[in-house]
Amino acid sequence: MRDVTPLISRLNRWVNDEQGATAVEYAVMLAMILLSVLAAIGTVGAQTGGMWSGIVNSLKAVGFIP
Repeated sequence: MRDVTPLISRLNRWVNDEQGATAVEYAVMLAMILLSVLAAIGTVGAQTGGMWSGIVNSLKAVGFIP
């Protein structure tokens, strides 16, 4: 039967290693930042879409745009 001590030792190091946890924390923070940026872009896009439509309609009304 093989000695399982190296396996237990490796598993112990893996459980106590905090680099993986740090990487996960950074990934979660990045996901939150991306969601915030996408929400802001969506909000600004919806507001400016109405603004540009109003400008185009005004330009059409005065005959600047056929």
